[in-house]
Amino acid sequence: MLRIGLIGCGYWGKNYLRIVNENPECIMKYCCDLNSENLSKYSIINSEVKKTVDYNDLLNDDSLDAIIISTPAETHYHLAKEALEAGKHVLVEKPLTRSSFDARDLVNLAKDKNKILMVGHIFEFNPAVNKIKDYIEKGEFGEIYYFYFNRTGLGPIREDVGALWDLVPHDVSILLYLLKKKPESVLASGSAYLQNGIEDVVFLTLKFNGNLIANIHASWLDPYKIRKMTMVAEKKMLVFDDTSNETLKIFDRGAGPVESESFASFKTQIWDGDILIPKIKFVEPLKAEFSYFINCIKKGKIQKSSPEDGYNVVNILESAQKSIEMGKTIKIDWTKKK
Repeated sequence: MLRIGLIGCGYWGKNYLRIVNENPECIMKYCCDLNSENLSKYSIINSEVKKTVDYNDLLNDDSLDAIIISTPAETHYHLAKEALEAGKHVLVEKPLTRSSFDARDLVNLAKDKNKILMVGHIFEFNPAVNKIKDYIEKGEFGEIYYFYFNRTGLGPIREDVGALWDLVPHDVSILLYLLKKKPESVLASGSAYLQNGIEDVVFLTLKFNGNLIANIHASWLDPYKIRKMTMVAEKKMLVFDDTSNETLKIFDRGAGPVESESFASFKTQIWDGDILIPKIKFVEPLKAEFSYFINCIKKGKIQKSSPEDGYNVVNILESAQKSIEMGKTIKIDWTKKK
């Protein structure tokens, strides 16, 4: 049975404690948080877990197999690095780090230590997203034209990072997971209204090789809670709405050239067919994510939500941040190595 330690017992950390407790292949041995009040709440959930305010207690326990890091983004790099150096497998919440340089360092360190490093890109374990991926890989949509994402709502408002680093990692990870390709450039804009230097709203446009583009709107200062992705393609269109009971809708709608009566000339025809709502069996994404982490430890290899995936997301976010600050399109550098 694998022994797990959790660093960070706040808003999201409590979900990990529940998930670990429900998994018969592991046991939560430690909960660590600088806030002793957070730790006291965990006694109600699991009175047997060891509680500490010092993460070194986890690093120094040779019997501990893996550490989950659910702390502010600025702490991810040094906590993950120390955990890997201590010989632990690591599951770290998104984003992997706040810089591509640090992310590349962790990629290399995990490889050198032969340890699993996984990033909490939870939507890669969402059954609807995986259904979409299956459709794309089977060629159901033909050429993909463009995406647009809306991730908005009123709160929660972070004090450590802006909406770019808090919300956008979800949509970027979905995009990379579905397309299996990287964008060439990004143009981003954003504004801070509530706290200096922390953007409350951001807009990104990512351009890929060819004509494919993706637009992302993310904000925690908005009257509507929206978690929606729209994809427009050659053969069909699709909407993924994570707040709806009808999570996935596929539209037999589109437009394309057809031969006209005039010789060697074409006109554009619009078609409007049926709407398909696929039946999707619900699986809790966080539970699926953690089970995958455990299986990766057992098998000694990782494919989804890998450290390289985490680096790719951070590299895009870093370029987007630069675009916001400089007010221009940034070509994303994919040659960065350490």
